[in-house]
Amino acid sequence: MSLTEKNIENKFLEYIKSGEKEPDNLRLGLELEHFIVYEKDLSTVSYYGSDGVESSLEEFSKDAKNVKRENGHIIGVDKDGYYITLEPGAQLEISVEKKDSIIEIEQIYINFLNEFLPILKKKKQTLINLGYQPVTKIDEIKLIPKERYSIMYEHFYSKGKYAHNMMKGTAATQVSIDYTDENDYAKKIRVINALSPVLYAMFENAYIFEGKPTENHCTRALIWKNCDDDRTGIVPGSLKDNFKYTDYVNYILNRPPIFTIRDGKIIRTFEKKVIEVVDEKNLTQEEIMHLMSMFFPDVRTKTYIEIRMMDSVPFDFALGAVALIKGLFYNKKNLDFLYEKVKEIDEKEVNLGKEEIIKNGLFSLYGNHKMIDIAKHLLNIAHDGLDDEEKNYLVPLNNLCYNEINLYERTKMLYESKDRLNALDWAKVKGEVV
Repeated sequence: MSLTEKNIENKFLEYIKSGEKEPDNLRLGLELEHFIVYEKDLSTVSYYGSDGVESSLEEFSKDAKNVKRENGHIIGVDKDGYYITLEPGAQLEISVEKKDSIIEIEQIYINFLNEFLPILKKKKQTLINLGYQPVTKIDEIKLIPKERYSIMYEHFYSKGKYAHNMMKGTAATQVSIDYTDENDYAKKIRVINALSPVLYAMFENAYIFEGKPTENHCTRALIWKNCDDDRTGIVPGSLKDNFKYTDYVNYILNRPPIFTIRDGKIIRTFEKKVIEVVDEKNLTQEEIMHLMSMFFPDVRTKTYIEIRMMDSVPFDFALGAVALIKGLFYNKKNLDFLYEKVKEIDEKEVNLGKEEIIKNGLFSLYGNHKMIDIAKHLLNIAHDGLDDEEKNYLVPLNNLCYNEINLYERTKMLYESKDRLNALDWAKVKGEVV
């Protein structure tokens, strides 16, 4: 490695190291994506037009402290405690700033709903939490007017067969956690990756794919498997002993970022690797942040660890996801226990587990264990790692797992006994929130 390359590596390392927190200052973050749909038929509301998503955001942003625009079009809103952004197909994402407690996250989301739902209600629209758009096919969904997404859409055209489905058809739940130092980081990265097939299966919520019941399970896992191998899946080495910040940095540096952002301008980089793209002397934190965001492994590193396997789920289940992750990873006894349990799991076994869940979902085998039994066990461990107030957030997940179903299975049962709209009625965000 040349001196220049070493200096670049060090700047990325400093960025990751800057995320280290004191053990008593570990926080939680939540990102929850929604489809904005018409109430009558659950079809996607376009970004464009008088009733479109853009017009709703314009009304929503009137008292916002910061509104992000691109070529005159609104693409993001900064509110107190959270950010609203849009995915390529106008899926709406709320990113809650990291908080100490789950109840703080809950209150911020409720504040958002109280502001945003009335705007949609006037247009006979609503939000829905599913892993995949149930009615409108991706060919019918227009990209929002964001240059980043247009470039990515063009790039993905020659990549995996479901890359465009990923961009315009999916919605996710993501939970973020902190790390105290490199050892804590490595331990958490290893355990989360080892548990990734279980998290995919527990939060599976996409029974409908391109307007029809899917023959597969875990559509999210299937789509990411067929997206772009340069930026998805498991970070190499993350299931081995002593995974370091350097290992993640080298994962980033030796892959193509598609484009970079420098002085506020987008620069196409095509198949060049990050290490070939950056200018050591002019490398800013803004550019590092962008380059880190251009890769989408199941477990992503920024200045925190981002857990990315879960479908979009209704908010009570999303809070359950936050509680599950907190109980498992912010309790030292639980983390140490899980770390010892997953030491024999390697990348091959995780990938086999993901192939199995695409066939059989929650009823898969993972190694010698039933996926559903692992899910129950994790819920029990997490329960013991939470305080009394936060244990209650696990109840919705417990109710599903102990009935040996997930949201996919619930939708399937309803879909087979009712008409399509009623089968998905439970996934709508409805009514007044208090």
